[in-house]
Amino acid sequence: MPFTNYTNLDFDQIKTSIKDYLRANSEFSDFDFEGSNFAVLIDALAYNTYITAFNANMAVNESFIESATLRENVVSLARNVGYVPRSKKSAVSEVSFTIKFTGESQTVTLKAGLICVGNTSNSSFVFSLPEDITTTAPLDSASDILVGPRTATFTNLKIYQGSLARESFSVDTSLDQRFILNNTSIDTSTLVVRVKGPADTTAGKEYKKIDSITTLDSNSEIYFIQEVKDEKYELLFGDGIFGKALETGSVIDVSYIVTDGKESNGASVFSYSGNARGATDEVIQPTNTVTVTTAQKAQGGASIESLRSVKYFAPRLYSSQYRAVTASDYETIVKLIYPDTESVAVMGGEELDPPRFGEVQISIKPKNSLYISEFNKQQILADLKQYSLAGIRQSIIDLEILSIEYDTFVYYNSSKVVSVNDLKSLISQSLNDFAASEDLNNFGGRFKYSKFLNEIDSTNSAITSNITRIKIRRDLRASLGRDAQYELCFGNRFHVSKDGKNIKSTGFNVNGISRTLYMTDTPNEDLKTGIISFVAEEASDNFTILVKNAGTVDYIKGEIILNTTNIVGTEISGGVVEVQAFPESNDIIGLTNLFVVLATDKSTINMVKDTITSGEQVSGLGFPVTSSYSNGKLTR
Repeated sequence: MPFTNYTNLDFDQIKTSIKDYLRANSEFSDFDFEGSNFAVLIDALAYNTYITAFNANMAVNESFIESATLRENVVSLARNVGYVPRSKKSAVSEVSFTIKFTGESQTVTLKAGLICVGNTSNSSFVFSLPEDITTTAPLDSASDILVGPRTATFTNLKIYQGSLARESFSVDTSLDQRFILNNTSIDTSTLVVRVKGPADTTAGKEYKKIDSITTLDSNSEIYFIQEVKDEKYELLFGDGIFGKALETGSVIDVSYIVTDGKESNGASVFSYSGNARGATDEVIQPTNTVTVTTAQKAQGGASIESLRSVKYFAPRLYSSQYRAVTASDYETIVKLIYPDTESVAVMGGEELDPPRFGEVQISIKPKNSLYISEFNKQQILADLKQYSLAGIRQSIIDLEILSIEYDTFVYYNSSKVVSVNDLKSLISQSLNDFAASEDLNNFGGRFKYSKFLNEIDSTNSAITSNITRIKIRRDLRASLGRDAQYELCFGNRFHVSKDGKNIKSTGFNVNGISRTLYMTDTPNEDLKTGIISFVAEEASDNFTILVKNAGTVDYIKGEIILNTTNIVGTEISGGVVEVQAFPESNDIIGLTNLFVVLATDKSTINMVKDTITSGEQVSGLGFPVTSSYSNGKLTR
């Protein structure tokens, strides 16, 4: 009787299947397998089958990028579609300093290698230059003498965290050579590769790293790079057709930075430790204490690309063919060249209002912060040029945050609660976890009201129900002391009460009016649009209108536009005016470049005793009823 069940992969199940097969033969129908030596043979057969099945399963899994688990296999499969996983990235800082010395050298060269030691709150890191940097060193005073006090000034010098390493390879084309760099933790963007030919008397020619072969010929001085075993990297050179072939006797000199990655991000205090040389390579001894001024603290450091990231980006970058055309192309490439990206939104000029054809706007949410620095913006735009089409302009704009706030009233059974504050803390922790979910914290994110209510109810069995009110908020960042117009897009339809007070704000001051003002709205008859007014609060929640027609509100689009206004001060520091509205639907969507966050710090949790469930008021008389609707207050 042949085996027909091939699904058993467990050792005991395989053993049982073998016994069932043997019992199907009349010679062994009543045989006691456990009490005989035959059991040893069955165990050996089952063990062999189990190991074979396990190896076959692992071999098949490691053949596909989605199921592979070993980094070597994932990287190899990604290599098949031309994808090179991102290496570790050095944190980069910009510093300036001057070196004073006495001598006749009219130039000063900072040699590649150690330049500064940077400090974070609890660690120190070395920072290096990948290449020599030279500047002039004029005399401090006009004079005919050649030897005298001189000053060399280095401004906005880019320094890279890590140590400079060098390697050399001798080329022998008669051998099957591989040029594998010995160090791990290499920042491949700092690689400098020079090839010195057999007849060259100079330091050799610098070869360029490229990703595409479309523009190459037989004389292109280029190299490729690929990750190999143990997170090391291999250099590949041309074959005489695509790129210049190496000659026997040539020497390959390689230098690069070995970095600690993201650990050094944030270093801002630096001390000089460089090696300065004069025009004839003489040592320059500074006569001053070299003070390093930090123009840009260390940032951009990142770990080597994770397996999850490789599996995600390899097929997508292959589909983009290393060109930025569609929005998804840009999203993939931006995350590739700026690994600190948490989320990215891309809008073509045709989607803007008014349309701006030939332009692409990119909004980036970096990890562990809200806004991307100007330094990183310029770096990303420069790196994008090699992927974008000619004639298309790219710009990076700051993300716009749509904050969701909640006022929740949680009813609880007091007979099941020892400490109300402990229960409140549990709810707060649950909502903090919900705020960190993937549904939120994203461009195009969505706040799902029913899931939010369930998150509260399922926190503890003592919770009987909850009434939760939702608000949406945008922060207006005022240009203090200047006339300006402001537009706040919420991307969600507003709920409209014909009596107004749908739009509320924190206090602010405008030029020419001494009192603190607030925003409010007066709906038009169609309840689709309305007028924004600036009002001052009086006693008993009354108010006086001081600027009647300060702007407009579109309740359908969820858009507020303020006319030219000179805001000179705000109740909240930093020139921020918080503007809130009530959404028509409690399911909130982050459209276009709106980044959705759940503002737990601006929300409230109110604990209410459920007197019915607790058994205190069986009839329901005196039950504390909470309104599901917003209050009629004028201000936030």
